[in-house]
Amino acid sequence: MSTLRTDEVPRSLAESYARGFGPAGRAWIAGLPALVAEFLDRWELRRDGAVGAGEASLVVPVRRACGTHAVLKLQMPREETTAALLGLRTWNGGGIVRLLDHDPDSSTMLLEKLDASRTLSSIEDDDVAMGILAGLLSRLVRVPAPPGLRGLGDIAAEMLEQVPEAVAALADPADRRRLRDWASAVAELVGEPGDRLLHWDLHYDNVLAARREPWLAIDPEPLAGDPGFDLWPALDSRWDDVVVRNGAHRVVRRRFDLLTETLGLDRARATGWTLGRLLQNSLWDIADGATALTPPSVTIADALLDRRPRAR
Repeated sequence: MSTLRTDEVPRSLAESYARGFGPAGRAWIAGLPALVAEFLDRWELRRDGAVGAGEASLVVPVRRACGTHAVLKLQMPREETTAALLGLRTWNGGGIVRLLDHDPDSSTMLLEKLDASRTLSSIEDDDVAMGILAGLLSRLVRVPAPPGLRGLGDIAAEMLEQVPEAVAALADPADRRRLRDWASAVAELVGEPGDRLLHWDLHYDNVLAARREPWLAIDPEPLAGDPGFDLWPALDSRWDDVVVRNGAHRVVRRRFDLLTETLGLDRARATGWTLGRLLQNSLWDIADGATALTPPSVTIADALLDRRPRAR
């Protein structure tokens, strides 16, 4: 059994943890070799390839005692990782990577092996790619959210409290009007936040080719809410090379039509919750120092509200 060497930990992951979590993050990174060794031994695994890393996790290809391939995924325990474990257990492989084993204390997961070299971004025909994503998302949000997840109602209420201060930070009066409009859309919906199990980050690069099914979702950040809040990552996928190149207004509208039809969503309600997602993203940006809304957010909002693009 080969364990992990310190120099195999990707620098990008170490730097991300140092930036995001300070001393606790650096300590977690330093403890990774021992953590990998512990779970290789506990779950009778042996390494089966080079390690990789996501934005917040280390991924170690392994082979199980029965001979099947799998992936050991390690991340520092926090609210998001606990939610991911709960979501994966609830979906139980239906349209998403299967959880083979897990340790709730450390948030370590053993997952089925997918083809990380093939994402939906590899499909040139955007209608085909979006149809596949919509089909997976439809299956995921069909599942009722289990107890223990954050709810969209609480998240939306927190967003609305932040709006006045955020509006004041925006330099352009047009951006201020937009942010208020998006907040108004959320205020109309906050009393009916929904109860479905949302993936929350299903874009083209979070769908991988698989053997059990042609394509499966990965890396959920689950919460309980309305499926309309789950559409933005799909609308934003391959923004520069597909959406902008082929006419952003038209592509966003076509994608939204396909998603809402496949998921059976009320279009007005889905529009409102998508504006809520744009509001959430913008509030995060403003908290980080932004003084303007991002062009993709403005474009998506204008497309959904059928406002034709014009020079700014």
